Amino acid sequence: MSFLNHFFDLFLEAAPWMLLGLVIAGLLKEWIPTDLLTRHLGGKGAGTTIKAAFIGAPLPLCSCGVIPAAMGLRRSGASKSATTSFLVATPETGIDSVSVSYALMGPFMAIIRPIAAISSAIVAGLLVGKDEQRQQIKQQQASTCSSSAKSSCCSSKNTKDVSVPQQAKATSSCCSSQSTPAKLTALQKLSRGLKFAATDLVKDIATWLLIGLFFAALIQTYVETDYLAQWGGSIWSMLLMVLISIPMYICATASTPIAAGLLMSGISPGAVLVFMLAGPATNIATIGVVRKELGKRALWAYLIGVIGTALVFGFLTDYLVAQFGFSVVSISQLHEELLPAWLTIGSAVLLGGLMIRVYIQKMSANLRPAAHS
Repeated sequence: MSFLNHFFDLFLEAAPWMLLGLVIAGLLKEWIPTDLLTRHLGGKGAGTTIKAAFIGAPLPLCSCGVIPAAMGLRRSGASKSATTSFLVATPETGIDSVSVSYALMGPFMAIIRPIAAISSAIVAGLLVGKDEQRQQIKQQQASTCSSSAKSSCCSSKNTKDVSVPQQAKATSSCCSSQSTPAKLTALQKLSRGLKFAATDLVKDIATWLLIGLFFAALIQTYVETDYLAQWGGSIWSMLLMVLISIPMYICATASTPIAAGLLMSGISPGAVLVFMLAGPATNIATIGVVRKELGKRALWAYLIGVIGTALVFGFLTDYLVAQFGFSVVSISQLHEELLPAWLTIGSAVLLGGLMIRVYIQKMSANLRPAAHS
């Protein structure tokens, strides 16, 4: 088959599940308000870290969108461990990426992927939390030495500052009463969620999805199966997937067709899972933000947690596939007529139309400043 045939076949396979994932992700966006996230992730300890992983996992945010969201949570009072857990779980998996994983790689990979992602997020968060506790102990020890000398000065300053929170409270209560949003009905939330899925979400994933499909079709067409199969499920193949994933600024959904292409070309399911976990969570942009916001020691804990857990689940996946014979192939290969042709083609046309609309809007926005100048 030619490159274009492979590309269109992959697009047709992914389109219905992609649309399903987008719709569910858009509805989650409307039914899970941001203040709820802040309220539940503001504490410290293992419970908050675990909660952050489960809250972040289904959310429709990729590598580019999760960074400002995670930093917003951090500045709203979330601990380093909770911020890290959210920062890992959110881009590594999601409703949309799980549905595409089901379509392109079968039910086993669609189940093991979110389990591995949540575990990776919890481990990374707990490791960063341990580093945060050590730093707090050092700061407390340093502050006790100088606290007695500054107590009189600090007490005079505190009397001046008492009015500030009161003033802030008065201002916030006034503003909150003025800007309290009207309560939306279920129908309005449904409409807003679908609009968000058809615009913002499609805009976030369109380019990377096309890039992912392009590389998957490229691998299927031009890379010999025997060449990649020689790497098998060894530690070297998994480390190679980590090295490949670090420079890639790619989200979980877009990494799925690339992973499917690697799988069809002979890379083991475990190594493919390592790529899908490490790619969205260890790109250069995320690494830079973690170092700047959380510190150098936290960055090392972050990388050890993400990569270490990815490797453990990589070996576990290969073991389970070999031991129990789980099928890791495209759903269309498992079932000839899983979805009716009209639904598959209609979904592909709709998804393609939404993507074209996004690119037209981008071009018009770029042409407007040129016209004004």
